[in-house]
Amino acid sequence: MDWRDIWKPMALLTGAFLLLFWIPIENERVRGAVLESLALAKWYAQEHVLLCLIPALFIAGAIGCFVSQAAVMKYLGAGAPKVLAYGVASVSGSILAVCSCTVLPLFAGIWKRGAGLGPAIAFLYSGPAVNILAVVLTARILGPELGIARAVGAVLFSLVIGLAMHFIYRKEEQAKALAALHMPEPEVDRPLWQNVVYFASMAAILIFATWGKPSEPVGFWHAVFQVKWWLTGAAALVFGAILVRWFRVRAAKMVLAATAVAAFAFLFPEQPLIAFSAGIVAVTLLLTTTRGETQTWFLSTWEFTRQIMPLLLGGVLVAGLLLGRPGYEGLIPSRWVEGWVGGNSLQANFFSALIGAFMYFATLTEVPILQGLLGAGMGKGPALALLLAGPALSLPNMLVIRSIMGTQKTAVFVVLVVLMSTLCGLIFGSFFG
Repeated sequence: MDWRDIWKPMALLTGAFLLLFWIPIENERVRGAVLESLALAKWYAQEHVLLCLIPALFIAGAIGCFVSQAAVMKYLGAGAPKVLAYGVASVSGSILAVCSCTVLPLFAGIWKRGAGLGPAIAFLYSGPAVNILAVVLTARILGPELGIARAVGAVLFSLVIGLAMHFIYRKEEQAKALAALHMPEPEVDRPLWQNVVYFASMAAILIFATWGKPSEPVGFWHAVFQVKWWLTGAAALVFGAILVRWFRVRAAKMVLAATAVAAFAFLFPEQPLIAFSAGIVAVTLLLTTTRGETQTWFLSTWEFTRQIMPLLLGGVLVAGLLLGRPGYEGLIPSRWVEGWVGGNSLQANFFSALIGAFMYFATLTEVPILQGLLGAGMGKGPALALLLAGPALSLPNMLVIRSIMGTQKTAVFVVLVVLMSTLCGLIFGSFFG
């Protein structure tokens, strides 16, 4: 009998049994934390899975199918020019406007196609933090110095963390670079401009569907928000035409699918998620009923979904159980958090970065959370530390990253994020605290 194959599942089953046996469900805080866990998971499923995660999974699946490994290695691989690779990786999040969960499938896609560890990590860290709308909202509500520091700090520290990861695992990166030298030029089925338009149409759907409501009903951001679903529909029409023209989806099927989605949109104008969900179902049916590369694309998307979704949802449940939703409490009382992040001390900065690394922040929710904490005595240094660590990391993210890169690399990445965020918070707090 080999106990190495038995002890892990046995330990999990035993732990689950003991948890259910001894859980103090009669305790009011425990019951509230369980409800908060389910409430956060429900909110996540309603607000992020359909609009953010599923479009990102389709994009990740497309990267896995239609972006050659040689092309990724050329521009983002370990042997690629450092200025180009790190420059693109550190600022691309401002264009994609991704959140901490949306960035994961995209990271997984470029990593599995051969991207260097440093550029991939730089993209993973900076992507959610340099979301242009989040930076503008931070500057408007929390002050211009925090908004500028957030944008500059995210880009700068993504480069530092990416280069540090590259240095720590330089032997692996050197092996990747050598492999890239012997990789043949990729054979392309369609010209580069077609792939650019194809990916741009999917990115446009993702960006406009997740466009957040600005704090003030004026200006450009509000104007776009007012017509976000019309813009999403226009991008979807372009995407549908691409599927017919370049992926050999039958026009009759596409017209039927578009008619069904449009009917839902006009029947339920106040509930756009219904039409968006119908669009997801329609795309899935179109891809799976068309022979050839569309089926391969769907299978690639499904592989990412199977790998990422269970870990993300499990992590959201745990995060909700421990810390609750904004304005509500989990097992950890909010007064403890407020007490630990007061002032601009090393302890306050470190704890802000640490709690930010484990707590789940949806897009833009970090701003009102910090507004409340600043009102309760939080220093500006710890606020920046949380802004830099929070959007880039969370407990759900860690679980997914671990399944992609392994435990050791994930642990090193988390430590670097917490330390760099703490350092940046200390420096910022000494000048503006």
